[in-house]
Amino acid sequence: MPELPEIHALAADLDARLRGRTVERLDIFAVAALKTFDPPASTLAGGAVQSVTRHGKFLDLAIGDLHLVLHLARAGWVHWREEVPARSGRLGKGPLAARLVLAGGSALDITEAGTRKSLAIHVVADVANVPGIAGLGPDPLGTDFTRDVFLGILAAAGRAHIKGVLRQQSIIAGIGNAYSDEILHAAKMSPFHPAAMGAEEGGRLFAALQGTLRDAVERTRGLAAADLKGEKKAGLRVHGRSGEPCPVCGDTVRQVAFADSSLQYCPTCQTQGKPLADRRLSRLLK
Repeated sequence: MPELPEIHALAADLDARLRGRTVERLDIFAVAALKTFDPPASTLAGGAVQSVTRHGKFLDLAIGDLHLVLHLARAGWVHWREEVPARSGRLGKGPLAARLVLAGGSALDITEAGTRKSLAIHVVADVANVPGIAGLGPDPLGTDFTRDVFLGILAAAGRAHIKGVLRQQSIIAGIGNAYSDEILHAAKMSPFHPAAMGAEEGGRLFAALQGTLRDAVERTRGLAAADLKGEKKAGLRVHGRSGEPCPVCGDTVRQVAFADSSLQYCPTCQTQGKPLADRRLSRLLK
């Protein structure tokens, strides 16, 4: 799933490609992906792209007086086409969910792999009308996201597991499964540590959060959409690397699996050398 650093880079890449271009039409192939009906997608035709920005994990294409908002979910992505493919996808078939066709012949394909479809496309007059955006917490790279603000968030979360707090979009926007693993590894903290913690621990976690996200954003700077997935995978130290040696201490990276996701961590770096039980709501083994 693309998270804040990848969405940040996608927004920058698409802004450079699309700003000032006129939209010819938006073709919808996966009808279920379009979550709005008023205004209709057809009203984007003739509008000029004003900007491409992000809100957490959401991409926001400002087109004329409207916004085309995309949430790529677990398996969604965008693909730039210098020319519109001669054969368009069939309605509801294949990974192609929508295609934004631009005057002059280029296009942006919006796709979703797999059978679990959760890609969301919104056409709105105000981005606040997108429920997911309206409920977002603060941006962790925003100037107003200070150490004190973060410590207040942790205190309010109480005994909740810190891994879940970092991933909760209504608490902090943009961090998902992968970067929460990376942040906690950098902070040398268990994913099941209570969110409420002392100022010293909280400050260390804040520094790890800022450093991890800013380093990832810097690595993706200037990359095209086609190169972002590979860069993300190459830059991860523990997430998705179960069974591999930790790059810090050499211990074996381990995994805790849940029904529909998993987390990875280093026992030596994060849990005082003790492995976590590989089951839901895991606790340190005694």
